[in-house]
Amino acid sequence: MNQRSIVEIVFKATVIAGLLIVIALQFDKKESIVYVDSIKLVNGYKGMQAARKELEMKSAAWKANLDTLRTELEGKIKEYEAGKARLGVKEKALTEELIRTKQEQYMNYQNIIAEKIQKEDQELTTKVLGKVNDYIKKYGEDKGYAIIMAATQYGNIVYAEKGMDITDQVLEGLNKELTN
Repeated sequence: MNQRSIVEIVFKATVIAGLLIVIALQFDKKESIVYVDSIKLVNGYKGMQAARKELEMKSAAWKANLDTLRTELEGKIKEYEAGKARLGVKEKALTEELIRTKQEQYMNYQNIIAEKIQKEDQELTTKVLGKVNDYIKKYGEDKGYAIIMAATQYGNIVYAEKGMDITDQVLEGLNKELTN
């Protein structure tokens, strides 16, 4: 055998050995791609539960104000209906205009409250999801995962082996981090 043949054999053996090492490492990293159940994660996260309670409390206060306005409006309408026979044409027109104005104010306030609730919900959700995403990133880096996917109610993940779902572990760590 000449020296060129020996170099080729050594080169080919080195390439094959390198490929085998790469393949072995890939098989060794079987769980480098995992997933979390995003609905379960978000619903089980105590930070989200606290945010929802906060929103419910704010909503209840805003809705109580709305109920007070509605009660006042209904009182004005009943008062008008009961006494409209005694009112003159001008007084009727003024009272009806006042009632219409109060109805418009009530409807405007109702729309403002609905928008306010929606905006507050969006802000709280964005804040919580930011914390969840930051934690998942840190968790993935600490555990050496290449990819952490999110399964949603729309079924992004059709099948995964047991052990690929790390939702419970992430949720546990996320909730611990919140209490610290």
